[in-house]
Amino acid sequence: MSQTPKSWAMLKCKCPRCRRGDMFKGSPYSFSNKINLNCPHCNLFFEIEPGYFYAAMYVSYALNVGEALGIAWLTYLITHNQDSPWLYLGAIIFGCFALAPVNFRYSRVFLLYWLSPKIHYQSYLDTDDIPGKS
Repeated sequence: MSQTPKSWAMLKCKCPRCRRGDMFKGSPYSFSNKINLNCPHCNLFFEIEPGYFYAAMYVSYALNVGEALGIAWLTYLITHNQDSPWLYLGAIIFGCFALAPVNFRYSRVFLLYWLSPKIHYQSYLDTDDIPGKS
């Protein structure tokens, strides 16, 4: 059986160990945008230790800085305005608030996929069958 690509699993917010189970409940812009405690497929406990996702704040900060620079650059390309700092400030603040639910998800995804030395992909779990179930 072919392995699920890491980039696809990250984009779809799948479990880093089995790449099959959903990490989150609901869509990013719903009120039920919460992380599951365990993977529904392989039962991986996502919060490795108490307070583990506090580190996701640093990842989210880096995402916000990149997004703010991108929004400022796009604002300049669209308006060619070099006089009004309020235009840029308003666009950046609106953009960062609009992308906050996405940052919530992907900061945790990046943390679990790239910055967690204890979690590794296990290809035998990457099947349609749920392990331990007949």
